[in-house]
Amino acid sequence: VGPFRASIWLRMLPTPCDLGATITVISRQALPGGSTPTCAKLHRPAADHAKSITVDTNRFIPDHLTRGVCVIDFSVGAPVTGDLDVRWIHGSPPRGTRRDPSVQVHWHDPKTAVLRQSKDVTFEAPFLFLLFGNDRALLLDTGATHDDSIKIEVDALIEAWLLRNPRSGYELVVAHTHGHGDHCAGDAAFAQRPNTTLVGTDVDAVAGFFGFVNWPVDVVQFDLGGRTLDITGIPGHEKASIAIYDAWTGILFTGDSVMPGRLYVPDMSAFSDSLHRLVQFSAQRRVRLVLGSHIEMTSTPGRDYYKGCRYQPDEVGPAMTPAQLHTVQAAVAAVADRPGIHRFDDVIIYNGMNRRSRARLAARATAGAMRDRMRGSRLLRGHRDPEQ
Repeated sequence: VGPFRASIWLRMLPTPCDLGATITVISRQALPGGSTPTCAKLHRPAADHAKSITVDTNRFIPDHLTRGVCVIDFSVGAPVTGDLDVRWIHGSPPRGTRRDPSVQVHWHDPKTAVLRQSKDVTFEAPFLFLLFGNDRALLLDTGATHDDSIKIEVDALIEAWLLRNPRSGYELVVAHTHGHGDHCAGDAAFAQRPNTTLVGTDVDAVAGFFGFVNWPVDVVQFDLGGRTLDITGIPGHEKASIAIYDAWTGILFTGDSVMPGRLYVPDMSAFSDSLHRLVQFSAQRRVRLVLGSHIEMTSTPGRDYYKGCRYQPDEVGPAMTPAQLHTVQAAVAAVADRPGIHRFDDVIIYNGMNRRSRARLAARATAGAMRDRMRGSRLLRGHRDPEQ
């Protein structure tokens, strides 16, 4: 079409084009400053879920055109359904052969990757999220291990994404849902990475980078290049905790503040206020899913795996619904003036970590670990693998 070769545009188009589609390319006859739009329709073998796609190069910035960069429109089709129907790595049987990879990677959609560290590596097994925009990607958290395992995976994911969406000078921003060690242990590996900004973990660093004026109540926006995130502060679990809403996926990322597991709340006053604001925040947006950073609940309502557990074959999925967010907020409000441990179907709320609560948590962890070791010994004697 004009000075463009259709084959080039087909290679540069977003992933749906790889599935097969009828594609309309609109172009100018000359670059830059051409004035006569021309149009051609190109066809590729259609898949069952193919659809017509129009690419209007007149909307592109001229210097983008000269470099052949395809600008992704994140307003079209949002929020995307995506895919989280995956069996997450959940550790290996006690005293059994460790076979999990150190990190599992799953693409929610072609512009959003979800990573989970293995329980064979760390009992924390946190989830991390990599969001791609036209100009930069955002990595939420760097994991629980002091090594470069997350950086290696992230570099490979960015390289793969740039092969599908070529552009130069692509940036990475590394931020955190909050500042606890199991979410920032891998920071050092990113410190010297080119084109990378590593955001600090204290309130001043977080508020300063994202542009908060009134922490934590402001709702600020952070642009990845056409993919804009809404961010607000939710302290209570940790002083610099944030929630991030992504309009492209409809996902609300909540770190350790809302997740299927134990919610440790050292500051209940701040946490209650944060959950109240978070429910209001989500009601004003098209939230499809709430994604926290860990799974600690079993499929039996109200029952969690013990702290430190390395094998969770019966865990629930990581995603929660907006209705469950409301339920968690109501549960927090109900126990706000009652220190101690409170069990609910989807979460266990630790209102304050007093000596008694810590003792109960440690005792259950010790008993659980001993039980798993005994079970592992029996399995070894019987040569039976519960995963087979």
